[in-house]
Amino acid sequence: MTLPSLEEIRAAQTVVYRHMPATPQYTWPLLNERLQAETWVKHENHSPVGAFKLRGALVYMDWLTHAQPDLPGVVAATRGNHGQGVGMAARLSGLWAVIVVPYGNSKDKNRAMLAQGVELVEHGQDFQESLEFACRLAEVRGFAMVDSFHERLVMGTATYALEFFQAAPALDTVYVPIGLGSSICGVSAARNALGLKTEIVGVVSAMSPSYSLSFKQRKVVEARRSLQSRTDWHAAGLTRRQ
Repeated sequence: MTLPSLEEIRAAQTVVYRHMPATPQYTWPLLNERLQAETWVKHENHSPVGAFKLRGALVYMDWLTHAQPDLPGVVAATRGNHGQGVGMAARLSGLWAVIVVPYGNSKDKNRAMLAQGVELVEHGQDFQESLEFACRLAEVRGFAMVDSFHERLVMGTATYALEFFQAAPALDTVYVPIGLGSSICGVSAARNALGLKTEIVGVVSAMSPSYSLSFKQRKVVEARRSLQSRTDWHAAGLTRRQ
């Protein structure tokens, strides 16, 4: 995938801003004191769904409805934020949204998705099983499958990064959770489009280090579902808090 250009990111902003304003960024004195550095936080929790995921979903749905005007609905698999974004964007676009979550998913996340008018389906013991079922369900119903990573999602997430880089002072380093990749790719796209030298550091969960391992070894490396022994943690380049 080619990262979106500055023109594409600005075009995505026009779509996003139909439904939400730019989110704020603040520097907090106590946080600066603790980190011994001037630190800026981009508050994507101020979006209508409390997360950046809405941006990509809005851009994706705008593209999808133009590409497939007769499409009846969409399906997505999620643990929460992606489903909220897809649900709201689908509703605003006049599409039916089916969201598949694993059994035992957060009740609060489920309620938030239901509040967006989605059809919530519980299936599978983990995200992977939910994802595989969602793909089959989309095919059966004739709906579009909204993957967790797509170039249109990247265009959408790049809009918050463009806001951040243009509103905050020059940033030496930006820390971004990797997840399934749309956010860190969007931040990279905005940095490159603006010609900045900011270092981007991807952050992964200590219990899900596959991206970290893959990046270090320059190949796809699957991580076991849990890293229990100190040997496992050391091999993964991680430090376990006791």
